[in-house]
Amino acid sequence: FRSAMRVRTEKVVGKDAKIRTFIQEDSSREHLTLHAYDVHYGTIQRGQDVLVALDDSIVRGNTLKTAILRTLDKLGPKRIIIVSSAPQIRFPDVYGIDMAKLGDLAAFRAAITMLQDSGRSHILEEVYRGCRAQLSQSLSSGEFVNHVKRIYEPFTQEEISAKMTEQLTPPGCQAQVEILFNTVEALHTAMPEHSGDWYFTGDYPTPGGMKVASRAFVLWMEGSSERCYGVTSASSCAAKTPVLVV
Repeated sequence: FRSAMRVRTEKVVGKDAKIRTFIQEDSSREHLTLHAYDVHYGTIQRGQDVLVALDDSIVRGNTLKTAILRTLDKLGPKRIIIVSSAPQIRFPDVYGIDMAKLGDLAAFRAAITMLQDSGRSHILEEVYRGCRAQLSQSLSSGEFVNHVKRIYEPFTQEEISAKMTEQLTPPGCQAQVEILFNTVEALHTAMPEHSGDWYFTGDYPTPGGMKVASRAFVLWMEGSSERCYGVTSASSCAAKTPVLVV
């Protein structure tokens, strides 16, 4: 059996390098995403191959759902495994990368759905009250807590990954889909000189970071489309280092 197994490495999907979907405005991102990718036909044995695709990170999940999985499914693999080198991105990044809205984050949406489905919606109100109370505090008070962490605490990483897989699999997808994430512990082992993990763990290094996280949750609960922090330009955000930041 082992001798019959063979791993092949192919360039399965190509992307137009001129199209940078992550930094586009929300209104134009999905349209560009649909036209950014194309397949290399003949690389997959239809109905036989398990296709493992590597991604640097999954933030909103829009590109994955509307373009990548649809495109890969056209090739006819029996199973698609998306492997993210970054852990689940659960919190806004206030120090560079443009991730200002909690409701945009795929991991957050999955956890919210799981809370509601399991009868734990009271946690949302409790977190809201805690976050709202912190917004009136001064940064010098030194008493900030990231209440948003409670959204994720009832669930394991595997449970959240499974819900994300369910929510990000496009309708009509024929292949079985699974999304796997790196762990924070493994990332620190791989990059021991870097300690910036706040958008994975919520452990912000400054009170300002925790206050912005509180503001992000309050805005989401109140149904506001406002950003939890300002940004000068999309291109300046994209130039920042993703994943771990010193």
